[in-house]
Amino acid sequence: MSHVPDRYRKDDDNSTSDGTATLPAEAVVKVSGLTVAAPDGRVVLQDAELALHPGRVVALTGPSGSGKTTLLRALTGLLPPGTRRTAGRVEVLGHDVFALPERELRALRRERLAYVGQDPGSGLNPRMRVHSLLRELADDRTPKAIRTLLAEVRLPDDGALAARRPAALSGGQQRRVALARALARRPKVLLLDEPTAGLHPELRDEIGELLRHLAAEHRLAVALSCHDPGLVERIADEVVELGRYGGVAHTGTSIGGTAATRTTGEPPERQTPAAAIEAVLDIRDLRVTFGRRSDAPALNGVALAVAPGSATGIVGASGSGKTTLVRAVVGLQPVTAGTISLDGVPLSTGLRGRSREQRRRVQLVTQNPLGALNPSRTVGATVGRPMRLHRRCGAGDVAARVVELLEQVGLPPEFADRYPHELSGGQRQRVAIARALAADPDVLICDEVTSALDSASAEAIMDLLVRLREERGTALVLISHDLPLIADRTDTVTVLDGGRTVESGPTATVFTAPGHSATRALLRTPAGTA
Repeated sequence: MSHVPDRYRKDDDNSTSDGTATLPAEAVVKVSGLTVAAPDGRVVLQDAELALHPGRVVALTGPSGSGKTTLLRALTGLLPPGTRRTAGRVEVLGHDVFALPERELRALRRERLAYVGQDPGSGLNPRMRVHSLLRELADDRTPKAIRTLLAEVRLPDDGALAARRPAALSGGQQRRVALARALARRPKVLLLDEPTAGLHPELRDEIGELLRHLAAEHRLAVALSCHDPGLVERIADEVVELGRYGGVAHTGTSIGGTAATRTTGEPPERQTPAAAIEAVLDIRDLRVTFGRRSDAPALNGVALAVAPGSATGIVGASGSGKTTLVRAVVGLQPVTAGTISLDGVPLSTGLRGRSREQRRRVQLVTQNPLGALNPSRTVGATVGRPMRLHRRCGAGDVAARVVELLEQVGLPPEFADRYPHELSGGQRQRVAIARALAADPDVLICDEVTSALDSASAEAIMDLLVRLREERGTALVLISHDLPLIADRTDTVTVLDGGRTVESGPTATVFTAPGHSATRALLRTPAGTA
């Protein structure tokens, strides 16, 4: 993988003549005693301390809602809407970001500080193609430079990917395009909010190795929030753990490192047919193409059968078509060919052709909840709307039912009065799950719903989904790169590779005796890193 060292090092005054980096005495980012409060006085972050040095990676850890995103955003001088700094100082590259004039602060963010948020897809202009998104920020706008940027983030381009728009990318591809945009600025400080959430384990290792390389070789000061303890242990030079109420619970060092390279064999391939079942959701020969490239479909002949009350997993490398498949199932992605049936009744391939009852019965919880929640509605209004729309309870019972659902997903009742921007990424994800459950669906599709949650919260959410399946007979479809989760929580699994169904069957059988090289490659990635 080429990381183009000269792009970063040519104006770096802290390298020796042979290119060896030396750690400076002074940190380029200093946070001292930072306290941030919400409008109601609730403390979001309390007495936070942080120091970032060129050439080092600092990981922010802690439970959902502990203030990791708030701390990262404070370094840019832009706190989450509605919050305010009540104490402390944030100094970046010698500047107090909360004292800088607006024009100078914008210049600092544009030229020397890069931030990649937790929902990168929402930060990409949906009308622009990938090459335009990169050229917009790059010093060198030549096609060769754009290809180099994509290669840096493990998105080698054959000419097709750079011509796509964000909607035609997987969640993992969107994250890497956002990272490429950040690197195009040649920043001194790189801030990343859950940069590996929703990526398959091997790609998480590759992105982690890239961040280590950028820090060590290009003298970048890197800070990232992360719920993956395995990744943190491998790549972080220092770990800052935030407590439940936004205080620094622990600061320590970690042994930074990179994952070993793994090779993938290519034995003969076979496809295991799915067991014959009476499906509540039946997908046959599904084909989806983006734009006019019918020769390179995003999905090609995909099949999936989901039995009532079952749990089905969908796995595959980033970009294999998982999110495209479930978006097509719920009517958000136009279908080129194939059929989608609910209880044997063919569904329209678009939402407008489906009845209200058909829409209610199949619900999707997306990978990026920020873009899925209406910013102008409170949590209570968001969760209560499906109950009113689908008449799931009487008008007088909606408020009580909202509180019940919030408690089920691990949120206190007072969250009903908050807006999405007042929540952490993990809290928004739980609101999205509560909204989907409010419709009492027969099929609940979850696209990487635990990737932004700490391990305890993720386990609680999965326990809730399993309980709903047992009590209500809800069929679950789980997309995840966390193979232990899929192995533990699903009955059957379907493996996608290059937009095709390459293997399907009972989860235990597929995972213990994989018949396709794509499945074997996934299983060779170390478990426990998710």
